Amino acid sequence: MDLTVLYRGPLASCDYDCPYCPFAKRRDSPAQLRADRAALERFAQWAGEQTGDRLSLLFTPWGEGLVRSWYRRTLVELSRLPHIRRVAIQTNLSCRTDWLADADRDTLALWCTYHPGQTPYDRFLAKCRELADREVRFSVGVVGLPEHLDAARRLRAELPDHVYLWINAAEGHTYQDAEAEEWTALDPLFPYSRHPHASAGLPCRTGESVISVDGDGTVRRCHFVRAELGNLYDGSYRAALRPRPCPLAVCDCHIGYVHLETLPLYDVFAGGVLERVPAAVTGPVVPPRPGAARVRLPLSAAP
Repeated sequence: MDLTVLYRGPLASCDYDCPYCPFAKRRDSPAQLRADRAALERFAQWAGEQTGDRLSLLFTPWGEGLVRSWYRRTLVELSRLPHIRRVAIQTNLSCRTDWLADADRDTLALWCTYHPGQTPYDRFLAKCRELADREVRFSVGVVGLPEHLDAARRLRAELPDHVYLWINAAEGHTYQDAEAEEWTALDPLFPYSRHPHASAGLPCRTGESVISVDGDGTVRRCHFVRAELGNLYDGSYRAALRPRPCPLAVCDCHIGYVHLETLPLYDVFAGGVLERVPAAVTGPVVPPRPGAARVRLPLSAAP
């Protein structure tokens, strides 16, 4: 079985204090950190034992994982297993990069976010160049707030050409067409993020070939639907895997709507769904508005 797993353990501490994040500068107690480490090690052991499956794993911690040694070690170890197709993590890239030398870089990938005001621009760019020099697969993104536009433009100009710069629409921010065009000039896929996607009753891969797991092993179809499908560690979730429509009215987060079967994003991101690396982007895209018919998008995706 090919299975994609999004793992989010109890870690909630972060070394940044972004005003748009509820977990900014949150501190986990030593007991909470020990619990997170134990939960991650249990999940990694489970993943290592699933040799009859082909797994793709994305770590989506509320906090920053890569400043913790157990996340770095886990990614390295999982990347070396032949039945792991991809292992990736969302990160602010505040950690060092030398640990990546021990990883299988055909398997490991990073989803990196630049937060202006939280780290010096030159330091973040230098980290990105280190990743490129180490031939690590990665994407880089920015939250699309007006005050971030100049930094995003500078990043696009100075990042290696092959590195995709994505822009996330800021929660609660309405984009007028002229402003949206500025962001789309940097990220041709920004229109997918600009508006929430109507999803109620539409087919989605979550709950069939994609699941989310918390630190206790509780399995849900995705991070945004609270109904439980079973537990990872007793195997009860497997009987619940099947095609099922989305129960929510809209889906407005990339790690959710990328799995909607009504969007072409598995082709757009062929080979890089978890780390948000598109196969190829040739121009601006115009995703259908809610209730509109789908249109053919001017995108080119390599198989």
